[in-house]
Amino acid sequence: AATAPGKKKITARLKRTLPVRGPQAPTLSELMRWYCLNTNTHGCRRIVVSRGRLRRLLWILLTLSAVGLILWQCAELLMNYYSASVSVTVQFQKLPFPAVTICNINPYKYSAMKEYLSELDKETKKALETFYGFSEGKSKVRRSVDEWNSTGSDFFQQIPLLKVDDFSRTATDLHSGQKRKIEGSVFHKDSSIVNSGDSNDIIGFQLCDANNSSECALYTFSSGVNAIQEWYKLHYMNIMAQIPLETKEKLSYSADDLLLTCFFDGLSCDKRHFTRFHHPLHGNCYTFNSGENGTVLSTSTGGSEYGLQVVLYIDEADYNPFLVTSTGAKIIVHDQNEYPFIEDIGTEIETAAATSIGMHFTRSRKLSKPYSDCTETGADIPVENLYNKSYSLQICLHSCFQKAMVDSCGCAQYAQPLPAGAEYCNYKKNPNWMYCYYRLHEKFVKEQLGCQQICKDACSFKEWALTTSIAQWPSTVSEDWMLRVLSWDKGQKLNKKLNKTDLANLMVFYKDLNERFISENPANTLVILLSNFGGQLGLWMSCSVVCVIEIVEVFFIDSLSIVMRRQWQKAKKWWNGRKRAGPGKPPQAGDVERQGHDNPVCIDEDLPTFNTALRLPLPQDSPLPRTPPPNYSTLRLETAFAEQLPDTLELGRH
Repeated sequence: AATAPGKKKITARLKRTLPVRGPQAPTLSELMRWYCLNTNTHGCRRIVVSRGRLRRLLWILLTLSAVGLILWQCAELLMNYYSASVSVTVQFQKLPFPAVTICNINPYKYSAMKEYLSELDKETKKALETFYGFSEGKSKVRRSVDEWNSTGSDFFQQIPLLKVDDFSRTATDLHSGQKRKIEGSVFHKDSSIVNSGDSNDIIGFQLCDANNSSECALYTFSSGVNAIQEWYKLHYMNIMAQIPLETKEKLSYSADDLLLTCFFDGLSCDKRHFTRFHHPLHGNCYTFNSGENGTVLSTSTGGSEYGLQVVLYIDEADYNPFLVTSTGAKIIVHDQNEYPFIEDIGTEIETAAATSIGMHFTRSRKLSKPYSDCTETGADIPVENLYNKSYSLQICLHSCFQKAMVDSCGCAQYAQPLPAGAEYCNYKKNPNWMYCYYRLHEKFVKEQLGCQQICKDACSFKEWALTTSIAQWPSTVSEDWMLRVLSWDKGQKLNKKLNKTDLANLMVFYKDLNERFISENPANTLVILLSNFGGQLGLWMSCSVVCVIEIVEVFFIDSLSIVMRRQWQKAKKWWNGRKRAGPGKPPQAGDVERQGHDNPVCIDEDLPTFNTALRLPLPQDSPLPRTPPPNYSTLRLETAFAEQLPDTLELGRH
């Protein structure tokens, strides 16, 4: 038996002598040659076995082209994997009736609001007379600015209306009549609709930072109507923010004031079917079929006779002449869990007309990540929902702006719900809020606040497509008796006949009961993706999954192993050389440099076989080995007898 040191010497000598192939090849070129000769991909094998440079070059080009096509097609498959197909399903069934929110365009009764708006109305009338010669009396003679100084309060002098001369860059103050130089930024808010007498004069107002009077912004309007309305709304919101909610609800319209008649699905209804909620800009609004009590009405028949029919009392005579310039009501059709954004997407209803609104119902559902950037419930959006309703993009944007308003200006904007612990802006507590609000709103419109980047569309939503038609109502022949009956129903006992401009007839109904469901579905599944990959690999490289595993093993694992092995050998060689060069240790003559195909990682403890042993090189000074003669002594017969028998002796002599 071989001893342990002899065994190790023989093993090391075999490693230095025998060529190493396959995954243990010493160089990358030998590994690639071994792979090409043994792989199942035909192109790689043809590169190695082809004779002639031209033929080998052609096979290289064909193989590289096939690899490029595979990469291109697989990239297309991956990109298409995250695409979605849209399917539309139409079904006929009994449909739930949506919530219908109705608001008077005039939010509060002007007769009840006069005591709160008296100073503001005086300032507005003064502006009209000073700029345009308008007077409530028959004479329209301009009055001196000094005549109004006694009635103007310091409250409105902080932000007066200005007449701006664009050429001289000066502005005339409404209160003092003095001219001031325009400094800071100038923002033109709209195009010309109604101009003042001098085409060079532009109406506007200036907002300045209360903490830094040099920081000002002048907002100009080439339309005098828009300038006065914007200025009026600015002060109006400041006044309303200081009035308690309970008081504002009493100043607005009650359900008895707004609703005259009501029918739904052919049956009579009344104010008990409506739910009141207070909107900051539209006063008391009323929602039909709000689902607040847990019951949602539905309809099983389409057509105007089976929807909602109401007659609204508008009371045009009690409108605020400076706040609103149109007459009628605003409605919005929405889901019971959605907040009605009247100011954004409300539909206006005319007076002295019958407005028919036909609906088509559509439910939509989008796929969330990675197919689209939508949110299921809004829980992943870092914006607090201030509306206590289901998530929508509008809710997120308004909530985000209100949060930025509270953080930047220290108070909340009046038109949106209050965050916890905040209060609405007003001059007394927040003298700088108007300047801060306009600056912040400018950033919001320019998408500099980050709200548009944070907020996402909802993945699921309901939509009612509306078709509106208008007819004159009441007709000339029926006007007299209809107005008398409605006046009696209103409780006026014919003392005062209603005017048709005070009434609006509204009908909301399903045109048909076809529900459309639009949904997104993945265009590809994992099974289809893998099948397409297999088809591309088989088409261009006659390759299978096993071939792919082989490529990963050879080109990544084995190649990396070879590179790391060579780096290890270089480091080991450098370390051995440094040890030899150390003091007191001369170099050994027997040290032989290891060859590149030595594999110190591979340790084989098995003894060499007979065939491998014959391949070992002979020593230089040793004679050729010869077969030793047989040991014939082993053929001798050993007997157990001490003496030979006589008969065997005779045989031995012969």
